[in-house]
Amino acid sequence: MPITDWPLAERPREKLINQGAAALSDAELLAIFLRTGMPGRSAVDLARDLLNGFGSLRDLVQADMPTFCRHPGLGPAKYVQLQAVMEMARRHLFEELKRGTALTSPGAVRQYLRSRLAHLPHEVFACLFLDNQHRVIAFEELFQGTLDSASVYPREVVKRALSLNAAAVILTHNHPSGVAEPSQADQMLTRRLKEALALVDIRVLDHLVVGDGEPVSFAERGLL
Repeated sequence: MPITDWPLAERPREKLINQGAAALSDAELLAIFLRTGMPGRSAVDLARDLLNGFGSLRDLVQADMPTFCRHPGLGPAKYVQLQAVMEMARRHLFEELKRGTALTSPGAVRQYLRSRLAHLPHEVFACLFLDNQHRVIAFEELFQGTLDSASVYPREVVKRALSLNAAAVILTHNHPSGVAEPSQADQMLTRRLKEALALVDIRVLDHLVVGDGEPVSFAERGLL
């Protein structure tokens, strides 16, 4: 049955207008993005097929273009649109983050870091550089590694922090496995970076590990 024949309250667009985007399922949100279905399949039916095919919305979003375009109903135009939507969302979150301070907006920090790192298939180490009032100066991905580890050089982190005139940093990296539990290697790296940055009077406020769920905070764990 076409979506236009559904009761108004059950149509994804009308449901979003009346109840907000959070009330929609992954399939309903994806259906709005797709706009149209295929012969014999509504946009919601197609969205469900795609989610089953990819395994999850996260896997769909992080798919490369060849993988994305192999699925019926998708193509280069949809891939480009999706990447543009994701980038707009990241930029919006960054603007929201810059409105406050890192210490008074911990939820915004976590949300932004998840948007930047959670979908990546490889490990990335990055920093939020902050001024002396803990306002965000910049976010930069500094090192990329394999699925297992990343080579992080404290000297380069210090050099970049000094060039931005940063007074403090929030370290972050992702675990592509989805499990955000800090490893022993993560803890050793954090100590090395904290010691190196302390030599030039730059504070490490936190180290957040990003996985599938809520990022894990070293500060909250007492690991700093």
